[in-house]
Amino acid sequence: MTTPARPRVMIGLPCAAHVHGDNPRGIVDMARRAEDAGVDGVVIPDHVVMGNHTENYSWGPFPFPPDAPWLEALTILTAVATVTDRLRLATGILIVPLRPAALLAKTLATIDVLSGGRVELGAGTGWQEEEFLAEGLDFAKRGQLMTDTIAACRALWAPGQASFKSESISFEDIWCEPKPVQPGGIPVLFSGTLTPRTMRRVVELGDGWIPIMGETHEGIATGVERLRAAYRAAGRDPDRLIVRTQLSVRKAADGTRSLEESLAGAADHAEIGVTDVTVPTAAFIRHPDDIPGYFARLGRALARS
Repeated sequence: MTTPARPRVMIGLPCAAHVHGDNPRGIVDMARRAEDAGVDGVVIPDHVVMGNHTENYSWGPFPFPPDAPWLEALTILTAVATVTDRLRLATGILIVPLRPAALLAKTLATIDVLSGGRVELGAGTGWQEEEFLAEGLDFAKRGQLMTDTIAACRALWAPGQASFKSESISFEDIWCEPKPVQPGGIPVLFSGTLTPRTMRRVVELGDGWIPIMGETHEGIATGVERLRAAYRAAGRDPDRLIVRTQLSVRKAADGTRSLEESLAGAADHAEIGVTDVTVPTAAFIRHPDDIPGYFARLGRALARS
């Protein structure tokens, strides 16, 4: 297995925390600073609406109150695309079933064209029933709807007219222009535990995997091995598999959170086939005044790696 000297380093854009200040445009400025610091890409999470039952979040206490001002993910990536030249523009994750397939395909292709081919879609089903109820969707069918939506997007991104038929989506002889700049369409990374369904999505429809939050190092390593084997069996190049994980926050000798120590952990990820690591920016920025120093330290650390 070929691994890079280090994985690509992405930063998580804190779209709900608003550590960048009261002006939402501050998040766009953070992305510009990230590019100047040598970061490879930005990752933005997604919620369309929030209900009150955040206790249904399965990965510990939900980090934001229900009324946190979530900025819409694809709109933010469009804004970031206009002020950067090199950053990869990724979602982590976008709740795919909440978007109609044709509209999602069109929106992503438009951002890809505007950015010169820099979009990556981290795709998931979501965990909150209220978002699906608000859009008149069946929460219980979200898995099938996500699979159908990505398959429909693949059809719409292919050259020429598109036709598609599945359990939940159907269209015939339609045009969706412009096409994405990237050959084969937008790279899609599916999130979650590697169930048989997730394996099929990654191998048949996807380009990569985002392990479930809290997955162990050993679990990620095993998952990468399974996916690479499945790629080979399907006639796909396993070295093209993208695997994106979030860096663990490490502490310095004095017990404070250390950006440098956390980034050093990227080497451990590369050894098991991880290609991208995301730095949890909000863990190191508590106030807008912290932002310049954070990106200066990040730039120095990346220059040394």
